[in-house]
Amino acid sequence: MGFRVALVGIYHESNTFIGDLTDAADFRNSHWLWGADIRKEYQHAHHEIGGMLEVMDREGIEVIPVVFAEATPGGVVRGETYRVLLDGIQEGLQRAMPIDGCLVVPHGAGVSEPERDMDGHWLEAVRRIVGPGVPVVGTLDLHANVSERMVNATDGLVIYKRNPHLDQRERGKEAGELMIRCLRDKTRLCQKLVQLPLAISIEQQGTDVQPCKGIYEYARQLEKEDGMCSVSVALGFPYADVPEMGSSIIVITEGDAALADRIAQQMEAYILERRADFVGDKIGVVETMAKLPDLQKPVLLLDMGDNIGGGTPGNGLALVKALETRGLRYFSYQPDAEAVRQAAGVPVGAAFDLCLSGFDEEGQGSWKQRVVLKNRVAGKFTEPTPRHGGQVRFDMGETLIVNTRGGGTLMVSTLRIPPFSLRQLTAFGIDPKAFDVLVAKGVNAPLAAYGPVCQTVLQVDTPGPSRADMSKLTYQFRRKPLFPFEPI
Repeated sequence: MGFRVALVGIYHESNTFIGDLTDAADFRNSHWLWGADIRKEYQHAHHEIGGMLEVMDREGIEVIPVVFAEATPGGVVRGETYRVLLDGIQEGLQRAMPIDGCLVVPHGAGVSEPERDMDGHWLEAVRRIVGPGVPVVGTLDLHANVSERMVNATDGLVIYKRNPHLDQRERGKEAGELMIRCLRDKTRLCQKLVQLPLAISIEQQGTDVQPCKGIYEYARQLEKEDGMCSVSVALGFPYADVPEMGSSIIVITEGDAALADRIAQQMEAYILERRADFVGDKIGVVETMAKLPDLQKPVLLLDMGDNIGGGTPGNGLALVKALETRGLRYFSYQPDAEAVRQAAGVPVGAAFDLCLSGFDEEGQGSWKQRVVLKNRVAGKFTEPTPRHGGQVRFDMGETLIVNTRGGGTLMVSTLRIPPFSLRQLTAFGIDPKAFDVLVAKGVNAPLAAYGPVCQTVLQVDTPGPSRADMSKLTYQFRRKPLFPFEPI
C-alpha cells in the first residue's frame, strides 16, 4: 500500500496594532477551501501548496487535502472564527487517519484572541492527532515570528527565501522533498531554532538588495555542507506584539544535532555582526513631495504605514492628500465600502462628491473631493504570473474608478486586497505608464508587480499601524533585549 499524506493550513498575518478583528467573512472573501477544491485552486499556482502537490504527485503519493483557510492580512483573528478553523482541521484530520505524513501551511505570524501564538497552537493540535511518529513538514512565510511551539510540533519547516515572495512554489517543493526523505528514506530530521535578539526594519527586508541579500547568499553556502537539509531565515513581522516578534533561524539536518547547532551559530553570528545595517533611513511625506519633481517618472510611492499586506485597512490618506495639490497625474487604490455604497445611483460620466474615510498624520478623518465617475466594475481579476502571495484569483467587490480635479485616478473598492498584481489596474483598462506617480500600499511586496513599469521607487514612512519606524509603536509582549530597541 502506498503512502497517504494529509494537507492542512491556516494562513494569516495578524497585525495586533489594528482594532478591527479578522472574522469568518474575511476568510470566506479570500480562500476557505476544503478537499478537492484545494487542489483545484493551487495545483498550478505559484504557491507552496502547488509545489507540495507537484512533488507528491511525482512520487505517486496520495494526498488528502483537508482544509486550507487564508485571509488578507488584518487584525487579530476573532476567537470564534479561530475555533471554527481549528475544529475544521481537527475533525478533518481525524477522518483522514491513518496517515503516513502531514504537510502543513501556516504563515507564522498568526495571532488569535484566545491564542497569541495561533500557529504554534494549531500545529500542536495537528501533532496530537497524528502522533509522534508521523512526520509533519511544512513552510513558513519569510515574515514569520517563529516560536518554539511551532518548531517542537513539526519535523521540518522551511521558510520563503525571497521578498517579494516569488519562491513560494519552490519552497513548497522543498518541503515536499523533505517529506519524501522522511517517508522513503526514513530520515529523522533534526530541527534547530534560534530566536535572534533582533528586529529588522520592514523597509530593509527586501532580499534582492543588501543588507538582506547577503543573509540568503550565506545561508545557501551553509546548506552545501554534508548532512545539511535546509537553512532558513525568518526576517520577522514587527506588527505583531508577541514574545516571538523578531528575526529567527531554522536549521534542519539529517539527524545531526551538533551540525545543526554549529550552522545555527554561524548564521547567527553573521547576522548580528551586521545588525546596524538593518535599521535603515526613513523619509516622510513632506520630504517625498519635495523630491518628486526631479525624479524619473513613473514614480512608485510605497505607503509603508498603510501596508495592506501587513494588515492595515488600506484607507490611509496622507499621500493622496499631498499628491492632489502637486499637479501630477497619480493613481491610488482606496478600499472604502461605504463610499462605494453612497455612489450607487451615480451614472458613469457624472460628477459627484466622493467622501473617503481614513487616517493621516492627524488621526482618523475624512477627505471629500469632487470627482468624475469613469467606470464601475465588478472588481474580479486573475493573475497568471508569479507574484507575491502566490494567489491567482482576486476579488475587490463592486469598485469605482474616479478622476479627481487634481489629476488623480482613484480606485475605490468594496473589499480590501493588497497591491500584489498590476492586473488590478490593467484588467480594468488603466495603463500604469500613463501616470507620473503610482501609490502602492505596501513595502517590498508590490515591487514584483509595479517595479517593471516604474523608473523610480521611494519607500515612504507614512503614518499608520504598519509604520516603518518601530520605535513609534507601543509593545507590551516583545522579548528583551531586542535590537534596535535595546543595545545588544
